[in-house]
Amino acid sequence: MTTSNSGEPQPPFSAQQHSALAHYLRTHVGQFSGLPVLKALTGGQSNPTYLVDAGGESYVLRKKPPGKLLNSAHAIEREYRILSALRDSSVPVPQVHALCEDPSIIGSPFYVMAFVQGRTFVDPSLPAVPAAQRSAIYDELNRVICTLHKLDFAAYGLEDFGKPANFLERQLNRWTRQYRESETEKIPAMEHLIAWLPQNLPVTGETSIVHGDFRIDNMIFHPTEPRILAVLDWELSTLGNPLIDFAYHCMSWRVTPEEFRGLHGHDLATLGIPCEDEYVRKYCRQTEREDIPHWNYYIVFNMFRMAAILQGIWWRAKNGNASSPEAEKTGRLAIPMAQAGWRQVEQML
Repeated sequence: MTTSNSGEPQPPFSAQQHSALAHYLRTHVGQFSGLPVLKALTGGQSNPTYLVDAGGESYVLRKKPPGKLLNSAHAIEREYRILSALRDSSVPVPQVHALCEDPSIIGSPFYVMAFVQGRTFVDPSLPAVPAAQRSAIYDELNRVICTLHKLDFAAYGLEDFGKPANFLERQLNRWTRQYRESETEKIPAMEHLIAWLPQNLPVTGETSIVHGDFRIDNMIFHPTEPRILAVLDWELSTLGNPLIDFAYHCMSWRVTPEEFRGLHGHDLATLGIPCEDEYVRKYCRQTEREDIPHWNYYIVFNMFRMAAILQGIWWRAKNGNASSPEAEKTGRLAIPMAQAGWRQVEQML
């Protein structure tokens, strides 16, 4: 795993916690002398993440944030389980070394995984990448999400990793509840979505492993090749409808950069990035389906869901336990994201 460093020389651990962590790493991860050197990594908005240099090796530590947390959020235990399960699968994931559920070590549960050296991209328009390579990067994203959705989850011991029945209805209830628990101010567009989505619920039936946050900024790419080396941030993974998961991945085509890291408004042909229709057709070919029924509904649902996630970030920022200094700015994007979702509905009516 690699992202930009925040510049902090040490994470906010006490000397006692630092010593306890060193002992834990020596016991469960590897042998090294002295204290590990930790640097906070930026980029994520949920679970604080640190680069750990110890004994000539580099690892990544990912922990739950301190303080009051929303129910079912920050599920690092689920991340650890699925990363362990998929280690020998065709989906690229970082190797995990240890899960510590004892909060007495550093104040909250954490797990340790391998550091994967490579490239990360935050802006989906890929401004730093030559145009000739952008199409190949998007082909690789499409290939990997198709690979994930085609996996036999029972073959990897994940048959109890979620409750597929009534997946969409339960997701609506979950994210409505979490939005209400983290609400900081009324967002009219969100109220419209909360009313409209249950009233127009489609019937869905497919089940696969779903990542839950499959975005380009959650991938580690090879340093020079358009090849994904590791898919990160699995805390929202479960068993559910793969088409809803894919629609989340495709939200970028419907939102602007100002709304949330979007592609809408870019000249995609000039950039060398496929349009939404082309990208969806490629997914359908690779997963052997003719089309995706209820596609626009799935897009709207995921905009609602993303707005609820952003609202949670905003709430954590107000409570002082956000993992990023940009949390409040990011969280406020709940408003334009909800507005983008309701705009999709208005276009459907």
